[in-house]
Amino acid sequence: MKKIGLALSGGGARGVAHIGVLQALGELGLEFYEISGTSAGSIVGALYAHGYSPKEIFEIVQHVSLYKSVRPAWGVGGWLKMDGLKELLHKYLPENDFAKLKLPFTAAATDIKKGEIHYFHEGELVPAVLASCSIPGIFYPMPLNGSLYVDGGILDNLPSLPLGERCDFVIGSHCNLVSHNFDATSSRAVIERSLLMAIGAITWSSKQLCDIVIEPPGLDKYTVFDIGKSKEIYEVGYKFTKENFSNSNFEEMLA
Repeated sequence: MKKIGLALSGGGARGVAHIGVLQALGELGLEFYEISGTSAGSIVGALYAHGYSPKEIFEIVQHVSLYKSVRPAWGVGGWLKMDGLKELLHKYLPENDFAKLKLPFTAAATDIKKGEIHYFHEGELVPAVLASCSIPGIFYPMPLNGSLYVDGGILDNLPSLPLGERCDFVIGSHCNLVSHNFDATSSRAVIERSLLMAIGAITWSSKQLCDIVIEPPGLDKYTVFDIGKSKEIYEVGYKFTKENFSNSNFEEMLA
């Protein structure tokens, strides 16, 4: 049987779509050998690798506001602190150890000192996920093992590379597809879309390493902070996957 890997992109609240994708793929009978994630994808990926089902992960997102967990407590230099998210991760990932996960898992983060991507796959789990989620300019870079890390999406928003080394078949779940519809309603909207486009250009090479890329359309209408619309975002990922993939599709590809 082929070893299937799943890479989950970053995307803030849009990352809830990954949960819908996971639910749909599970209903199609797919089982994963390894999983990787960047930023929001690292949170979903770590919870899944720990053993939570997609429905359980969605419940966590539904009833625990990630926005409130990232408390607006200003730290040194004007950055936001990640203490709330840290507490949340420790609550649901109490072992805090990559080795304790039920599936091999990789979290991508950007080493801002060296200017290169780093793939965490061993040691303490929670700091690695926090490093992957440290959005530059909003959160203070995550100090870890003598380096400083920021959001992995800066250099690899769809971490398929480490999976390709150990898996026979790689599926990418990408929630940052840029549509052709856009209204410049605010400076924030322009900045967010510009960053989305820049990250999308970098992600092109990562997509080439995937055998299948699942990109639910329409997610760019949600902002990275739209966690209050998690039900809608989940349904986008779930319905798109159910409507566009089937058991026969994967049976042929994995044969």
